[in-house]
Amino acid sequence: MSKVLVIVIRTAGTNCDKETVFAFETAGANVELVHINELVQREKKLEDYQILAIPGGFTYGDDIASGKILANELKFKLEEDIQKFINDGKLIIGICNGFQILVKAGLLPNLSGSFSTIEVTLTVNDSDKFEDRWVHLKKVKSQKSKVKSKCVWTKGIDGIIELPVAHGEGKFIPRDKDVLTQLKKENLIVFEYVDENGMRKGYPYNPNGSVENIAGICDRTGRIFGLMPHPERHITSFQHPHWTRNKRSENGEGDGITIFKNGVNFSRKYL
Repeated sequence: MSKVLVIVIRTAGTNCDKETVFAFETAGANVELVHINELVQREKKLEDYQILAIPGGFTYGDDIASGKILANELKFKLEEDIQKFINDGKLIIGICNGFQILVKAGLLPNLSGSFSTIEVTLTVNDSDKFEDRWVHLKKVKSQKSKVKSKCVWTKGIDGIIELPVAHGEGKFIPRDKDVLTQLKKENLIVFEYVDENGMRKGYPYNPNGSVENIAGICDRTGRIFGLMPHPERHITSFQHPHWTRNKRSENGEGDGITIFKNGVNFSRKYL
């Protein structure tokens, strides 16, 4: 396959869709921005794409809870299409509100094997306010094996990266201790919030109070990935507020572009 086709879903309240489209286009994909109703009404077919991206925003005003309404649309209107998409080995990414949608639809972490139960959630920040700041992230290694996350989206990402967050409900909470234990055991925790030295710290380094500083997770396949920080807002080094002071990459790339390139390259190779 010479070109990977990505679908970026939008609906009322989505506001990071065009940035996500641009990030995937920069990574070498063909991208279509599609309203959720076009999928529901079968004007567009999910099976025609290799990557499904759910961008950030405040879908439907975050009524009920952040991402809940769109999560229910995916779950009750497109369940068969999404299940086939997953069974075909295709990729899904949810960023910020998209991450909230994936967990509330049961697509992440999906330890049960069917997205019928919600096993984790993202809720109101401990600060009880909207947090808009740059954060440091580090990939999580298994405590026993020291093996890095199986997430295909983060291949080659080493050391500490910086991405911005912008959310009011980003606190990651597992349903219970058993779920947290399983996430650790199966190495499904992808990113954690850290300080500039790679150490776990509280607020403001952990901007929302997430349990064990969890910032992003994947499913067992490593193909479904959700994270609260915004990689599409740091695809060039010039987007960083310290771009005139910090050492920039030779090609001018930001820390977030690797995530999109990984998704596109994986799809080109295997799908």
